[in-house]
Amino acid sequence: MVSKINFKVESVRTINSPSQKNVTTYFTYVNFKDLPSGLPLDVNPRKPKMNTAVAKSLIAAVKAPETDFDINNRGIVIVAKSFKFNSNNNTVVLDLGDDPTKFGILDGGHTYTAIIDNRNELPETIDKFVKLEIIVGKELFVSRIADARNTSASVSDIALYELDDKFDFIKEAIKNEPYSNDIAIKDNSKERLPIIELLKLLFAYNIYKFPNANTTPTQAYSGKAMVFKDIKKDLDNKTGYYDSLAKILPDLVQLYDKIELEFRTKYLEYNPTGKFGGLRGVEKQKSNGKPLQTLFLENDTDYRVSAGYILPVFGAFRVLIEENNKKLSWKINPFTMWDTVGSSLVKNTLESSRNNPQDAGKNTSIWSNNYSKVENEMFREMLKNK
Repeated sequence: MVSKINFKVESVRTINSPSQKNVTTYFTYVNFKDLPSGLPLDVNPRKPKMNTAVAKSLIAAVKAPETDFDINNRGIVIVAKSFKFNSNNNTVVLDLGDDPTKFGILDGGHTYTAIIDNRNELPETIDKFVKLEIIVGKELFVSRIADARNTSASVSDIALYELDDKFDFIKEAIKNEPYSNDIAIKDNSKERLPIIELLKLLFAYNIYKFPNANTTPTQAYSGKAMVFKDIKKDLDNKTGYYDSLAKILPDLVQLYDKIELEFRTKYLEYNPTGKFGGLRGVEKQKSNGKPLQTLFLENDTDYRVSAGYILPVFGAFRVLIEENNKKLSWKINPFTMWDTVGSSLVKNTLESSRNNPQDAGKNTSIWSNNYSKVENEMFREMLKNK
């Protein structure tokens, strides 16, 4: 793979991210004829399937004589190591590094493939363009961007997997819960709660994969595609890990809901004069508006807290899980443990991330330190009760 690629573009527009100052996005249009071939697709969570109805319509649009493709198509998103534009000859030098799992086409793989495979069928007299969105920045979390940009396809993967009733173990685990009929699995489902939200909880508590503070399930926040891939692998191999974890899923939902509801209370315990509603990643209920509700149990709340803050706190309590004969149970009640250490966990999460939910969600140190805090308190409780 050639890491540095030169190609001609139309004029370039540059936008710096207001939330992450070291991330820059470059927008440009490229003539089909100048679009470089061989761009890596490895960072895209799925390979293009060009025999679907959507892909066939893309191919038809590429071949069509109309020249408004750049208006009607969302374009191609690329993550690059660096981007240089020479305004003298309107050429770009794109550095894609030497790791195809970090740099390349993040979204728009079907569009890219349709153009590369079919542009030669266009008459020489026709010029058609595609929009490129090129993201450059240090420590970009590509799996999270890919996950967000490929939501519909990810849901489709889950829906296809359900055709073989693979998620019956989830349905069985929550059959007596108030949200059992709210789970959305199929595409365009009317149910309110995507099943991936439950799968993320199980992933965060996979003590087989993340047995200590040195191993952190940050992908529960940063990558739904990775979560699904891990659970699919377990089910396909009949390992049984997630089947065991599902037995405690109702407890996990209750714990997540309690943390979500009481996050502000624990914040005010260590910072009584703090303005919780002013924190980035916290949505305050609008005056005279409908109450906000928690994700799983739909309890009314005045504040909606980003999962980037909640998950590193929630995931810490997996240290309380023990296994006996493939049955999982709690060493110590997680709800009373939250009452004891919740304020310390919230403080560590917010202050270590500088009140940035994206950093908190993907920061392994925060996850690890929270785990250690719960573990230390667990040992104190055990010694006290001897």
